Amino acid sequence: MQNSFYVNTKLIGLIGHPIKQSYSPFIHNVAAQLKNIDFIYLPFDVVSDDLENALKGVVALGIRGLNVTIPHKEKIIKYLDELSEDAAMIGAVNTIVNEHGKLKGYNTDINGLLESLTEFKDFITGSKVCVIGTGGGARAVIYTLIRYFKPEQITIINRTIQRADTLHSYFSEKMRFDNFKTADLFPPDLIETFHSSELIVNSTPVGMFPDVDDSPTDLTESFHKDQLVFDMIYNPTETKLLNLAKQQGAATLGGLKMLVYQAAKSFELWTGEELPVENLSDSLELMITS
Repeated sequence: MQNSFYVNTKLIGLIGHPIKQSYSPFIHNVAAQLKNIDFIYLPFDVVSDDLENALKGVVALGIRGLNVTIPHKEKIIKYLDELSEDAAMIGAVNTIVNEHGKLKGYNTDINGLLESLTEFKDFITGSKVCVIGTGGGARAVIYTLIRYFKPEQITIINRTIQRADTLHSYFSEKMRFDNFKTADLFPPDLIETFHSSELIVNSTPVGMFPDVDDSPTDLTESFHKDQLVFDMIYNPTETKLLNLAKQQGAATLGGLKMLVYQAAKSFELWTGEELPVENLSDSLELMITS
């Protein structure tokens, strides 16, 4: 008799490059077990040149959906059939749902950001914010801050200043927010920019496992006790940047909570079920610290 597992199991995946550091397979496979849902979540390491063909494969194989991570969150849009309102405004996608061969893109990073930052809303409103990076993560951060937190000013910092300027122009036009500044990711100007910001967000993969020592080191006197430093990296749970900020008195926040809550929204979009956040967070914490 044919085993129903092989007939009925739905496949969901993650595409990015590289992806070996991701906890998403653990989160979604444990969630499927906890909810007794018959699907499996697999990572697919896909380089940019293979992106279009990978999505054709998603449709051909009937894969229910995907998470999308670095470096594909922006590039993937041109291969999708439809975008949610938020994803279209942000210009980046981290979740895809396959509806009978039509691929729709969403951005659930917003959900993770809101769950991570809402308790600091009074602090962030009217503040000066510094966002490091210009990729899909940075786009979600800037959109969420402007729409839900109303900061006074956003400084976009990037190694390539032209990309920061492009992002500035994009959101100035899309969201009618004009109080942007851009800066290079190099001391000593970086130190002054950090020191004058109430919220600093790292949206880049710099400092992510296994390259945990890649974070900048020349940041003495960059941070102080009246700041929140948020690193969206979740592996390691405390990055070199967070450690430096904490040593100088700043409040710090890692990316683990954001990871779980953006995953929860993706899980809901694929399955119609709520992801068991508390159980999952406990399991993830145990896995990381063991």
